[in-house]
Amino acid sequence: MEDGTLLGPIVSKGQYDKIVSAIDRARIDGATVSYGGSRPAGLNSGYFLEPTVLTDMSEDSYVWKEEIFGPVVCVKPFKDEDDAIRMANDSRFGLAAAVMSKDVIRAERVAEAFRAGIVWVNCSQPTFVEAPWGGYKQSGHRPRTRPVGSVELSGNQADHPLQQR
Repeated sequence: MEDGTLLGPIVSKGQYDKIVSAIDRARIDGATVSYGGSRPAGLNSGYFLEPTVLTDMSEDSYVWKEEIFGPVVCVKPFKDEDDAIRMANDSRFGLAAAVMSKDVIRAERVAEAFRAGIVWVNCSQPTFVEAPWGGYKQSGHRPRTRPVGSVELSGNQADHPLQQR
């Protein structure tokens, strides 16, 4: 990839088709594609897709409830901190989460309440292979470096190392 490239192609045709199908379904279900959602201009071959921001979806819509595994984010307003936590945890999945806030104390409090295998604070997606992590609920697998059952019983999650409590 060229220097400065932050997003490459989707890994396979099958995954590309799943992501495009999820975006199409979101439109049909009434969501707004606020940004992206198409093949980038000038990239006529390969499995390239613009980063996509979806808004105005219902909490029971497919895109809100499923793991898309592509450059797609669903953005939804919340009433207060408790509502944000409820919305984030009201899922059968829990692979990863991120909290962005100027208020680091609040961000850490919210991160602690999220039920996800890894929670990033004021960043997104650095993964440290030295630290074991896995998903909650139906996401991912338990960390391979811990004894069977230890995560399930303890509820441990990986935190961003710069925000350790």
